[in-house]
Parts: sequence; structure tokens; C-alpha cells
Amino acid sequence: MENKHQLLKHILRECTCPACGYHIAVPFYDGQLQPLATVAWPISADKAINMQRFPLDFLRCVDCGHIYNGSFDYSNVPYSVKPNLMFNNGKIWSSFLDNIVKELAGILTPGDTVIEIGYGDGSFLDRLAALRTDVNFIGYDPHGLPVNSRSNTDFRNELFDPSVTIPEHKPALIISRHVLEHLNNPLGLIESISFALTWCEIESYIYLEVPCVDNALMNQRIIDFYYEHNSHFTTSSFNRMLECASVNVSWLGHGYGNEVIYALVQAGRNKSHAKLADESGDFLLQSKLNIDSIRKQLDSIMDKKVAIWGGTGKAAAFMNTYGLDFRLFPIVIDSDPAKVGTYVPGTGQEILHREYLSENPVDIIIIPMHWRAQDVVNEIHSHNIKYTTILIEYRGRLIDFFDESHPYRITGLSGQ
Repeated sequence: MENKHQLLKHILRECTCPACGYHIAVPFYDGQLQPLATVAWPISADKAINMQRFPLDFLRCVDCGHIYNGSFDYSNVPYSVKPNLMFNNGKIWSSFLDNIVKELAGILTPGDTVIEIGYGDGSFLDRLAALRTDVNFIGYDPHGLPVNSRSNTDFRNELFDPSVTIPEHKPALIISRHVLEHLNNPLGLIESISFALTWCEIESYIYLEVPCVDNALMNQRIIDFYYEHNSHFTTSSFNRMLECASVNVSWLGHGYGNEVIYALVQAGRNKSHAKLADESGDFLLQSKLNIDSIRKQLDSIMDKKVAIWGGTGKAAAFMNTYGLDFRLFPIVIDSDPAKVGTYVPGTGQEILHREYLSENPVDIIIIPMHWRAQDVVNEIHSHNIKYTTILIEYRGRLIDFFDESHPYRITGLSGQ
């Protein structure tokens, strides 16, 4: 047992799982340093031998079982120079594709728009377009090959951006095949698509297809793990990713001898996400209005002698938000002796002890820390500090602590 306890410090890795977002993983496979395996294509033996090498530091999520390279850096993979195109003209593979294409063609209606993310050589979208000439197809791939388009296909050398593409085209089906395993954050892409659909009030299908690593695990295959494939989905981790993305699974299956896992999901129905986004937008807009309102109030009291109570934390945030620098509002008070003599971050006032106010009374004391306001008021009174008004910020206004309604005055404690 002691050896097991000692082992823990060597195996515990805090690293975010690309499939489910869990933060603990353990070492799975250390392939040392290896060159790029699929996109480099060196033109000489010398260049091949002297290629830059990258760490194969594969971890496994202890929650969903996903396998990923903890040291992967997407910028190390030059897709713009050599796109990653899977070559497989075998009959078994072609048969698998034909079956998927027929299934997808069956869910479409005339006039629909279909988008493929990372169309590669365009062959999959072309198969689908041949079956459904009454549907519009758009492929996005900044590194895709030039394709002779059918009349109902449009291949664009552009990056798919759900925030732009989805409201523009209102797709009935979005396809992502053999893309997710190359990304730093595949879950994030699916969630972005799902949210964009929900926000635009579009219910759409998403078809996802990735390599499945189950056979590699069962047969102890090592060569599946190379740098360009950051993520390796097990059946479990693929399912967990879909659960985390809050999509509804229509069908899920394996193909090509269980070397591939795929799913058709429905997205755009998560109204709670849109509700939270609306609430956030309202807060953002109101915060801008509140800042303007409070700044005007502060301008109106600049002829008064004002002290800000609190020099760090929320008080410092208050002063930076509303532009209360050392020239306009030089008096900053703090009852913590450790802060006295230091300066307010960003605005530059020297922080003074509360005793300053005993000898130099002010007209107005502003208390930015709502939750501590009553304690500060009690402290002011217990030390017989004189003032005319105490103000706190509440719902976009500076209000009188005693004369106006707010939730921060605690009855039964000392007051003026």
C-alpha cells in the first residue's frame, strides 16, 4: 500500500479532458519524441531524418476514459502547408461511406442546406450531393483541396465559424468527419454549434464521425498514437462528449470493423442556454448604463470632500471602474494597518488609516463593499468619525445608506 501511495505523485495529472472536461488524468502512453506522421511529407531522406520531433505524452481521463496528448500544441501541425487527407479507396470503406450517405440523405427535405466542416477532398459531400440534387451543400475547410463543384455544392477555403455560418445558412444538417480528433477542444466545437443553433432558434442535425480506439486498446496497438491525432475516442468517451454537449442522440454506431464511431444528434433545443445568454446580455447592457449613471453622480459631488472606505479588492475595483484617481478623489481609508501606506492599484491614492478622518472630517464617505457596509458603518460610529452622508452603490445608483431602501442595512445593529 505504501508503494501505491508513493506512486500517486507520479501519476496524478491535472489536465482538462477534451471530451468531457474532467480535470484529472493519468499517464497512458509515452511515445517520447516523434516527428509529424501524416502532414509533413519530407522531400528528401535528409529532411526526413532531421525533422523536428514532438512529445507523444498521452494521458487517459479517469472519468470518461478519453485518451489525449497532454503536450499537444495545434500550432505545431502545419495544416496550411499539407492538409490532412485520409486516403482509403478500399471497397469496405466505400461501402461504409455509401451506407452513411444514404442514411443522411434520408433525413433531408428539398431546399435544405447541409454544411460540412473540414471537407478535405470533397468526396463525402459530393456523394451526398449526388443523391440529393434538391439540397444545397456547402463545405468549409481553409486547407481543403480544389473541387469541381456540382451545381448544388459550394466548397469554400474558409474556416467554419458557427457564430457567422449558422445564422447565415440556417443548416438542416452539419457534418464533421475525422476533424474532432485533431482539435484541442472537440467538445467546445460541438457546444459552440449547439449554442449557435439554439440562439438562432434552429433545430438541426449534426453528424459526427471519428476514429474509435477500442480495438487499439483491446489489441494493445501502439502505432495508432501519433502527434497529429490529439484525441482518441473510446466508445465511452465519445458518448460522454455527447452527453456533456447536451445534444439528443438519434442514432449511434460503429463502422469499418469498429475502427470508426459515429452519431447523428439533434441540437438547437436547449432553451436554458439561450435564457442564460439573454440574462447575461441584459446584465452587460445594464452595467454600461449603470456605469454612466454613477459616473454622473460622482461628477456632481466633486465639489464635496469625499473619502472612499477601502483600498483594495472591491474598493479598488470600484475606483478603477468609475475613474476615481488620486487627483479627483485623493482620500482613501482602510482600517487594516497592513494596507496603510500602500497605494490603490491602478488609481494611485495612498491608503490612509481611519484615524485620518478623525482629524480631517469629510462630507461624504463612500463604502464600495456592499457586504461589509454595515460593519464599516459600525466602525465609523464606534470611533466617532464625523460625516454628513454615507453612500453605497445599489442597482446602478449611489444611494444614502440610511435613507434609501437596500438589503445591506442590518437592523438591530448600531446606526446613526
